[in-house]
Amino acid sequence: MNMCAAPISADDRERWVAVCTRDRLAVQEIVCATIAGVGILIIRDGERIIACERTCPHEQADLARGHVADGRLHCPHHRASFSLATGQVSAGWSSRPLRRFPVRFDETQVWIDTEGWEQR
Repeated sequence: MNMCAAPISADDRERWVAVCTRDRLAVQEIVCATIAGVGILIIRDGERIIACERTCPHEQADLARGHVADGRLHCPHHRASFSLATGQVSAGWSSRPLRRFPVRFDETQVWIDTEGWEQR
């Protein structure tokens, strides 16, 4: 979910955290961050910005070492991939979906909502 340029109110300050600059995503497709001990990836897929968990829910591989292609995040450890739009794993794999964070961005920063994962 991208909430492009949605303003962050004073009430939201505790739950929305700036995780990287948009300039950094312009040159780096996958950016790693840690918020409250949780490893997170911020991914640029064309014009979309997605935030998700860093660890593969199937084999706990570091998805930061994977790659993005055709709207999917490909695990570096096995041949499974995850939809960046829904988090669903590719057919044939017994794994829960990839957990994602809601994202907002403005002219300079990318923000994530730290109060829970998107469940779909």
